[in-house]
Amino acid sequence: MEEKRYLTFALGKGRLAKKTLELFEKIGITCEEMQDPDTRKLIFVNEELGLRFFLAKGPDVPTYVEYGAADIGVVGKDTILEEARNIYEVLDLGFGKCRMCICGPASAAELLQHHEQIRVATKYPRIAKDYFYNKKHQTVEIIKLNGSIELAPIVGLSEVICDIVETGTTLRENGLTVLEEVCPLSARVVVNQVSMKMENERITKLIRELKKVI
Repeated sequence: MEEKRYLTFALGKGRLAKKTLELFEKIGITCEEMQDPDTRKLIFVNEELGLRFFLAKGPDVPTYVEYGAADIGVVGKDTILEEARNIYEVLDLGFGKCRMCICGPASAAELLQHHEQIRVATKYPRIAKDYFYNKKHQTVEIIKLNGSIELAPIVGLSEVICDIVETGTTLRENGLTVLEEVCPLSARVVVNQVSMKMENERITKLIRELKKVI
């Protein structure tokens, strides 16, 4: 008897995984083990459907998918752009909506108009670089930060920031504003390139069913 092949999913930890599992339930994909809040398990299996799930940090999801450790991943568009892995993006799930924006004090708007060399603080150096160099043709110095990016223009580390904006409340509270929009973001489904060929039927069926409930 041939060994059963599981279809493996890598889900971005936190809100993203929770929303994804709620969506999967609508198409009959459940995973009881994942409901246990105290579990220490890393991999969860639905034997009946031949599916495996694991949770990963957002930026790691495209890596697991590219290398085939997961067939399918669910992750934010920001992570897909920043990681730039060789994977197929097959579906926009429509939740986790926000925008990647260039923000700063209103006075910085002029610096963006005149293509002056400015400093941009960001957690997303690849996205920022692509936007300024390839779309705006503006030379900038990109400073990578890991913590609260809003701090950078306030303390004079940078003129502007490139960051995710959901409601804009944090910006307003700190005297910053959205100056330019880079791109819209939301949760996306990504697929390993080999899996797409080998498991085409199962993956296409899954995508079809998800499209119906989105």
